Amino acid sequence: MLTPVPSKPHTSLGRVLEDLGDVLLEPVAVGRTTRKQLGGVVIHDPHDESDIPGGAVVLGVGVREQDEVVRLLRDVGARGAAALVVRSPVTPTPELRRAADSSGVALLGLARGASWAQLAAMLRTLLAEGDVGEVSPQTLGGMPSGDLFALANAIAALLDAPVTIEDRNSRVLAFSGRQDEADPSRVETILGRQVPERFTRGLEQDGVFERLYRDHTPVYVDPQRYEDIEIVLPRVALAVRAGDEILGSIWAAVREPLSEERTQALIDATKLVALHMLRLRAGADVERRLRADLVSTALEGGSGAPEAIARLGLLGQPSIVLAMGLLGAPALEDDLRLVADRQRVADALAMHLSAVQPRSAVALVGDVAYGIVPMPGSHDDCQERSVRVASTFLERTGRRAAAAIGIGPLALDGSGLRASRDGADRALRVLLTNAGAKRVATADDVHVDALMLELADLAAARGDVATGPVARLLAYDAQHQSQLVHTLRCWLDAFGDIGAASAAAYVHPNTFRYRLRRLAEVGEIDLDDAGERFAAMVQLRLLPRDARTGPPGAED
Repeated sequence: MLTPVPSKPHTSLGRVLEDLGDVLLEPVAVGRTTRKQLGGVVIHDPHDESDIPGGAVVLGVGVREQDEVVRLLRDVGARGAAALVVRSPVTPTPELRRAADSSGVALLGLARGASWAQLAAMLRTLLAEGDVGEVSPQTLGGMPSGDLFALANAIAALLDAPVTIEDRNSRVLAFSGRQDEADPSRVETILGRQVPERFTRGLEQDGVFERLYRDHTPVYVDPQRYEDIEIVLPRVALAVRAGDEILGSIWAAVREPLSEERTQALIDATKLVALHMLRLRAGADVERRLRADLVSTALEGGSGAPEAIARLGLLGQPSIVLAMGLLGAPALEDDLRLVADRQRVADALAMHLSAVQPRSAVALVGDVAYGIVPMPGSHDDCQERSVRVASTFLERTGRRAAAAIGIGPLALDGSGLRASRDGADRALRVLLTNAGAKRVATADDVHVDALMLELADLAAARGDVATGPVARLLAYDAQHQSQLVHTLRCWLDAFGDIGAASAAAYVHPNTFRYRLRRLAEVGEIDLDDAGERFAAMVQLRLLPRDARTGPPGAED
């Protein structure tokens, strides 16, 4: 039964330290700030003046010197932050303690081996708002709905063993306290928020996953070594099911097989974990749909745009629109894997942008992920800042994401978002057409290329075909299986440089010169005439590379 509860206990700094303190975070100078309610996660950028929400946890990436930490404590404290995280080790000097006390900001250390991205993801999991559209959060089994960390701690208490809750891909969704009581392999799993691949590969080879997903009773895994990782403590695992669907699994690091009572407790716990996971998934789906509707409406610029912009918290905010698409993705909307890939990359972009600018709004609309990014401060360098934000995201995701991002012009207010979206769409189309050449571009960067694509659309809609010299060359190539059109392309692209053009055509310069003379004769084109060169270049850019002329007899 769902029962309203008066408050969300999982948003305080004390709760974060309780759940992440064993492995990821260590308190350096906390004082009396543990009851502070947290309001978001922000990555510190000394070159950016983005706003931070009240009660934010600021991630001080690259901040190491004591003087720099002291200055940052005072700065973020004046802006309402609740905590600052810097890389450990941090010596709690009197000066640091005084700065933390006077600013009202808790100073925390990020454990060695943990990445900032992993910490940001964990913090957002803990700070996630409750059910979408609900005035108050709900409980399932006496715990806040979707609070997997609280559930992991409860299961750990029942089993007297540190616990992780993982999804089907062995990604850690939540973990209990007391992880330091487990072995180094468990600590590595928590720090990476993912079970190491060499571990999962070994478990797969030993048939552990097959038993896990087949049986409805806990699977016991003996201590052993997989490559360079040693499992010192035995593991007990049980799949989390919703009917026939496997949602994930619960893993406990134990010192001996579970008793009959604890085995039953684990079996019962998986049912509750399944309810929470389903609730989380349903809430995420509802939130995505709501966010997609609001972002789409805001970008359309119609009568409903002002209300949508206000609900997104972007009213009066100068903003830039980013448009992200997958490189080389087929236009097949019912391909479930492709849809999942798009949503996964869109979620990653949302996480990245919310760290850079908490008020950003991201949604997958069709096959494009749009981000509306507020740009406070100077407008002179907003394009440069947006390129840096987009490039950093793609560098972090690596080539596995295979995405490209187009960036629109600055919209000074909500009325300009439609124009910014149009610019982002044009830039993205150029990037996807020239797949792999560049992965980030502003509308200004690719203005001419975008115009050429639009002219090509117009030519295709009218059914235009090649005419004049290009038509004669196409017809000649079709009849004689020659490469005169390709020769002309290479020559024009190389601005008449025979060496570069012949290299692009993979022929000897003398052979290329012969072909060039031959195409001038066949096409009846004067290559010394700038007007004829331009006309040929435009036709070759606008028409498909395999274009053919219609009327017979066009060949020479």
